[in-house]
Amino acid sequence: MKFLDQAKIYIRSGNGGAGAVSFRREKFIEFGGPDGGDGGRGGDVWAECVEGLNTLIDYRYQQHFKAKTGGHGMGKNRAGAKGPDVVLKVPAGTEILDEDGETVIADMTHVGQRFLLAKGGNGGFGNAYFTTSTNRAPRRANPGQEGEERTIILRLKLIADGGLVGLPNAGKSTFLATVTSAKPKIADYPFTTLHPGLGVVRAYNREFVLADIPGLIEGASEGVGLGDRFLSHVERCRVLLHLVEGTSEHAGKAYKTVRHEIEAYGHDLADKPEIVALSKADALDEDTLKEQLTRLKRACKKTPYMISAASGQGVQEVLQALLSVIDEAKVEEKAVVTEEEWRP
Repeated sequence: MKFLDQAKIYIRSGNGGAGAVSFRREKFIEFGGPDGGDGGRGGDVWAECVEGLNTLIDYRYQQHFKAKTGGHGMGKNRAGAKGPDVVLKVPAGTEILDEDGETVIADMTHVGQRFLLAKGGNGGFGNAYFTTSTNRAPRRANPGQEGEERTIILRLKLIADGGLVGLPNAGKSTFLATVTSAKPKIADYPFTTLHPGLGVVRAYNREFVLADIPGLIEGASEGVGLGDRFLSHVERCRVLLHLVEGTSEHAGKAYKTVRHEIEAYGHDLADKPEIVALSKADALDEDTLKEQLTRLKRACKKTPYMISAASGQGVQEVLQALLSVIDEAKVEEKAVVTEEEWRP
């Protein structure tokens, strides 16, 4: 299935049904009077966050969604039925933006969340509504109100606890395949990963979700390579795992290249907790390994981990470090929610 993380669609709510002009015509009722019913309200357009979706592929083949018009009023004071609603089902983590691509209309973060995107028009009044003491036989009724229409952008940001970042061929997909049941494409050439992927890590009787995105290269913030568009998928992560390829020419420069692109991207991504690890350590001799670790430590200003996803070296230590940061973030988030609940 193709991964689609952005879609532009047109939506329109239903028009209200028209009111009816009608009069009672029973044989033995001397003064019949008006009995035209009101029109029904037009259908609404809703967005609903559902389980089981992880892409916006459904919106590649259909971009127009229109709710039905409400039923028209009828005689004998019969009101029209409400028009059926249209529900746009989206995966958790979907942002709904206005046509300008910047104004956030809604952020769908948890399953079951619903948001009204376009309200259906009200139904028109029938002539029975306009009866007064001086106008006993009104011969007018209202048409239904027009529905709302707008163009919106759906943008998916994967919800994960940890995110993998690094240059192409840094071993991110290999690490994801090692610690999860995910089966990403793995090859010995850059940009093997073309679409973000998710995997569930099970370690120390715990579980957390890890996201892998395509590699970044110098100039990604300006659209070079695959650009930085996939960085949005790690915006919601609690921690970043930055893998630096041990067999690269200069580990420190490789680290700084990716950090520069992350900082240029913005959205507070550079402020997230970061764990740095030198990957493919099993492919280096002792002197080269020591030199690369020194370079990387000087660049990131912290002691990096040393791992090999192929042999399993250092993998458990990195997972433990990830879990530690994720737990701290969860405690802080819970404290913030509690404080907001008690705030008068």
